[in-house]
Formats: sequence, C-alpha cells, structure tokens
Amino acid sequence: MLHDSPLIGAHVSTNGGPASAIANGEKLGANVIQIFGSSPKQYAVRFPAEGQVAEFRAALQGSSIQALYLHAAYLVNLASPKNDIWTKSVLNLTGHLQIAEMLGANGLIFHTGSGSVKNLIRGMKEVLKKSPGEAQLIMETSSGGGEKIGDELDELAEAFHAVNSPRVKICFDTAHAFAAGMIEGYEPAQIKKFFDEFEVKIGLQNLVAIHANDSQAPANSKKDRHENIGQGQIGLAGFQNLAKEKRLHHAAWLLEVPGFAGEGPDKENLEILRGCF
Repeated sequence: MLHDSPLIGAHVSTNGGPASAIANGEKLGANVIQIFGSSPKQYAVRFPAEGQVAEFRAALQGSSIQALYLHAAYLVNLASPKNDIWTKSVLNLTGHLQIAEMLGANGLIFHTGSGSVKNLIRGMKEVLKKSPGEAQLIMETSSGGGEKIGDELDELAEAFHAVNSPRVKICFDTAHAFAAGMIEGYEPAQIKKFFDEFEVKIGLQNLVAIHANDSQAPANSKKDRHENIGQGQIGLAGFQNLAKEKRLHHAAWLLEVPGFAGEGPDKENLEILRGCF
C-alpha cells in the first residue's frame, strides 16, 4: 500500500441496482465498500441479471473503490442443530457466495450463528464445495450470548483450521468483540494482547476485514448495538489506539454505524475514522 492508512469504507445501499452502490461509496469518500448481494431478510436468493453484473463490474473498474465485500443474510445459521435451518442456510449462503463471485467481490462476510462448531464446519465445507471460485468465505466475530458461536477466538480457530481452505478468512467486528468480552477495552496493552493471540491461533494474514463500529452496549454485555464512531462505549480514543496497531493495516475497515442522521454510514463517520490514522 502506498500510504499508511488502510482501505476505509462502509456498508452502502444497492437501491436502484447493484451498480448504484459504487456511486454511494464514492460519495462517502470510501475506497472499499460492503453490500448485500440479495435480500438479507429472506432465505430465497435473487441473482442479479447478466446486464446488472456487467454494469456493476464496469462501474467498479472505473471507480476509486479498490475492494468489495458482500454481507450475508441475517437468517443464516450454519451452526444450527435443526436440519431444516442448516440446509436452508447452506443453500442461501451458497447463493450469496456465488453472487460475490459474479460481482468480483473479495468475499462474503457471514454470522456464524448459534449451535455447534461441528455443524458450522460441516456447513462451511458444503458451501465452499457448492460455490467454487476465488471469493472468500469470511467468519465474523459475534457479540456472544446464548449458544452463539464466534465470541471466542478458540471457536473461530477450530472452524478455521478444520475447514482448511485458503478461501476461509476472518472479519473482526469491534462492537461485537467488545460486547462479547473478547476484548474488554481498546487500550494499547489489551489490543496487543488480543492480536498477539490472534496471530498465534489463526494468523493475522487471515484477518481480511474489520467492521469498525462503536458500541452502545457495555463490554461483556452480550448485546449487539452499533453506535457512531466516538459516540459509544469504545470511544474515539479506542479507535485511535486500534488504528495504531499497524498489523491491522492490511485489512479493509468497514463502517456499519447508524449515521449521524440515522440513515446509515455517512461521510462524517468515515472522516472521523480516517482521522484516527
């Protein structure tokens, strides 16, 4: 990378067709974006039309957006002990990963769900088999509570090594990790300790994305509540400390915040985050 600052961007809307996301990202001053490839609220997957894919790829190529990530549907639960939910989740995730491949995305970020690591591993292997290609399948850290998988490094490491595919990667969500108690505060010593452990158990080269979100909920609360950068319990100093951890600069930093106008990630949040570097 030519400059010291990593790729910084946000989740953006695809209203008006997938290609509109490129313009939405550029408007924010983003150089990486995250989108939904299909509805995040249903199991049925709607593939973009051939023309939309061509239009999207052309817009992406002619833009300042240097990387693209898709976020999976919220219903997906590969860890589920219920066979019908597991099967629907595999089909849905397979479809979303195929869309990531079609659009030329780096990968698909998904929530690992609740249940067992064994089911998660079985599901990930199935999804990768059904959707060949280059697009990565990226496990996101969770906020914990209940039977949620992904609120401990050991669980993520177990799944990562068992699936044993170069396409499997990790997304670290700042708010989720904080709410899960994986990291109780973003002070330099705690940040170093956590990412030293990550390096040993998974390898930092496998951390490809960071969901940069402040947290309305306190540490160890097991509550998933995103807040604008500097307005929550992590605070601006927490993000400044995190930005000083140079081992994270290869990852794409993506905002999923409510926005100061309540309309999702905005230019102001992006500039605040960029100012931390």
